[in-house]
Amino acid sequence: MSSILECKALQKRYGLKDALCGINLSLEPGRIIGLLGPNGSGKTTLIKLACGLLTPTGGEILIDGQKPSKETKAIVSYLPERMALPTWMTAKQAMDYYQDFYSDFRRDTAEDMLARLGLDERQTIRSMSKGMREKLQLILVMSRAAKLYLLDEPIGGVDPATRDYILKTIIGNYNEDAAVVISTHLIADVEQVLDEVVFLRQGNVVLHRSVDDIREAEGKSVDELFRQVFAY
Repeated sequence: MSSILECKALQKRYGLKDALCGINLSLEPGRIIGLLGPNGSGKTTLIKLACGLLTPTGGEILIDGQKPSKETKAIVSYLPERMALPTWMTAKQAMDYYQDFYSDFRRDTAEDMLARLGLDERQTIRSMSKGMREKLQLILVMSRAAKLYLLDEPIGGVDPATRDYILKTIIGNYNEDAAVVISTHLIADVEQVLDEVVFLRQGNVVLHRSVDDIREAEGKSVDELFRQVFAY
């Protein structure tokens, strides 16, 4: 199976600081992947490179065999850590915007999730709580029929019950020919939905394994292994 995301000696430097240090990584479709590491490990930098928001300093990153471009942006659905939409928009206007901008946007899916999460399509983003904004943004991102979903801290500001719903939403709304990459600190909360994990430390991949392999070979949960690998 060909990779949906591939990094070849990928480097990214900000001034004198290396954010990514020549990493090699290959992710296949049909998997939910946890991108895990402490703050400053390079998680958000890797996601932004995959989205074409940053340019590599060295090496290359390929999305479905192509360098990030207008064509790859059409198959990548990105959830940034911070709300990217203007706050004067209502939820309905946000859905209109996505429908105009992305040909793969599934309006009926978005409206169904909006109703299930108790959001009013007439409400402005400005008047929403942080948790409501995160729900809306996730609804918009997961309502696309994309090939690669890149979710940067998708459950950071919501209560545990909403977290469970959001994780079910992620599982239930992605195409099985697609891959989902979830960058998060809340490992114990997302572990149940992950197929594999990538551990990043100071811009290097220190581990890339399937969750089943970790449990069988190490006799540990992903959370336990993470604490062991990143113990100070």
